[in-house]
Amino acid sequence: MHGGTQQMREIALVYLDRSGGLQQFVQDCRKYNDSKQSYAVYRFTISVNPSDIAELDATLGNYILHHPLQAARVFQSVCFIAIKTLSLIEQLQTEAQISILLKPTHLPPLPSYLLSLSAFPLNYTSQRFYVAEGIALAMGTVTKYTQGARFLCSEETCPFSEGFRYIRMHLPGATESATVRSDFVCYLCSSPLQEDMKFRVLGDKQIVEMIDAKALTALKGYSTDQSHFRVQTFAVFLRDELANKMKIGSQYKIIGIPACVQNGLQVTACIEVNSVQLCEPRGPAFVSDGFQHLLWLTSGSCWSFSAVLASVFASQVVPPGTHNTLKLAILLSLVQTCEKDNADYLDLLIVTSDTLVIDRLLNYSICLLPRGVRHPPASDIFPSVCKDKHGTGGASIQASSAVLAQGGVCYIGDLSSYRKDKLELLQAVLESRSTTVFIPGKKYGEEADQQVTIPIQTNFWSFVDVDSSSKKHTPKDNLFLGQMDISLVPSNLVDVFGLLIHDEFPVCQVSAALMHHTLKRAMNPGAMLYKVSQHFRTQDYEEFILFAKNLQVELSPEAENLIQGYYLASRRVRRDSVHGATLSASALKMLISLSKAHTKLSLRRKVLEEDALIAILLLESSLTLKHGKSALCLAPNPVFPCDLSNDSSLHQRDMYLTQCHHQLRQFIAAYGPGIHLSANEE
Repeated sequence: MHGGTQQMREIALVYLDRSGGLQQFVQDCRKYNDSKQSYAVYRFTISVNPSDIAELDATLGNYILHHPLQAARVFQSVCFIAIKTLSLIEQLQTEAQISILLKPTHLPPLPSYLLSLSAFPLNYTSQRFYVAEGIALAMGTVTKYTQGARFLCSEETCPFSEGFRYIRMHLPGATESATVRSDFVCYLCSSPLQEDMKFRVLGDKQIVEMIDAKALTALKGYSTDQSHFRVQTFAVFLRDELANKMKIGSQYKIIGIPACVQNGLQVTACIEVNSVQLCEPRGPAFVSDGFQHLLWLTSGSCWSFSAVLASVFASQVVPPGTHNTLKLAILLSLVQTCEKDNADYLDLLIVTSDTLVIDRLLNYSICLLPRGVRHPPASDIFPSVCKDKHGTGGASIQASSAVLAQGGVCYIGDLSSYRKDKLELLQAVLESRSTTVFIPGKKYGEEADQQVTIPIQTNFWSFVDVDSSSKKHTPKDNLFLGQMDISLVPSNLVDVFGLLIHDEFPVCQVSAALMHHTLKRAMNPGAMLYKVSQHFRTQDYEEFILFAKNLQVELSPEAENLIQGYYLASRRVRRDSVHGATLSASALKMLISLSKAHTKLSLRRKVLEEDALIAILLLESSLTLKHGKSALCLAPNPVFPCDLSNDSSLHQRDMYLTQCHHQLRQFIAAYGPGIHLSANEE
């Protein structure tokens, strides 16, 4: 066995030399040596590639994967010999003072190395490396723990009453009391050991609650996935340089050693993390054959492809051809979702009298995204603070619906059902795209109060019941032409929502179609009611949205000029003597976001004037609902002026949108002086 250990030491030294780890180790030693201070523990982090080490020596590779604590002792011995041979740290006396943390670059892609907390039983006693994926559900504040401590024999005549013979180090899963206790005795004379407090080494510790991403399925109001599985949160310990490496709501892949921590009568399964990697969402490389064929059929028009997509969308919930404007807005919002800072968000506020159908439609739509969340009314929309349940006594920030919907959509239901303080908080978040959590220091054992700012990277969907609004409030008498009375919701909150949508289909037509749809669905729940549902399945739309949202698009000069011209002209005509311009500065950003979204939905990479026109028509309709008609004076429902039943109706719609384009140019020329638009003549 001794010969095998010696061989592994030699292989470890060869690997450190070839991988560059030895050079990094020497640099770390110099930092300790330059400090001229004596430590009880000298801590080193070594990155190891299991594949490379297994090629050099299978035994050492097996030790790293299945016996990491013993493998760390092999590297500990190598590092001690290197320090003494090269005189790297003069203060170091014994090998026990060296603490080695092995960081695997990866683990073999085999099921036995995957730790899934949705599977039972959970193997947390093997003391080897596992890889796990999850979402950071709750994050504690950073506290201190004991990395290592020096103990001396209390008997003065004992040789171990001085020096660094007794060194206690933290091991994975160990509590503070396991590292530092008062019942240790000397091996030589059996006298009690006493800690030398001057040499206690402290490190940073953070506890994060993670949960399998499958758990988000439970937060969707509707799902086509009928499978059942078990999920639970698990505690993750981030220590030292890994503290604050995670952000709440993000998804991570971690490599660590599972352990069992006992806190009083409670036993908790946890993972001591050695490596943290952010999971980057990846979309499909292509869309389904049905969408590719549709794109080819509609290649002669810049508007037809997205129009057909919207018309046949969600045929499992509503009949094709109904709620087209709303379904187009939903698709635009779905493809305009990402987790980047300063992203182009697209929030939707729907004004409706048929809340049941709208609720079903929105429920169905959020399930098309991995991060689509329906907010439960009994919980908080935004993060909150509570006491950490792992015995640290510190604060723990709990994720919320808005945080869990990061990079997706948070559907918050009926806006009129929330209290005034909740609506004010929602307005503040929509304006800043962040929220601040206050942590009182006195309550959670800290010296000072803390404020933690958390970014909110999600689109918000909500609706307002106009019938409920008219019952609770006296209707306004001084409404402008085209303006809707939604006084149940504060006007400032309505303004910060990007898009205000109202369905303007004939009530009898929609009611009859919905009635037939509902009856057929009730009589045959699993049947495909429409042929189009066979060509464009829910799974096809899921893949399409994931593909489209990852497209990188750029604004063409023509589209930019059209957007700027409309924005400046609208600010000039939409004014009043009290508040000035009713068009906020955020409207320009909204126009760009809508234009890019329509470009993605059309599977293009360059924003054209046709995309900008759809964005302008949608925003102008929204502004009309909020403030009344302007000098542009568009007809009701300008994006879908007619039913889309055949190719002729698509051509008729294209002709109408072309007229709108010409009308928009005239509006810009009249009310936006200084804006030059080039006229395309045939």
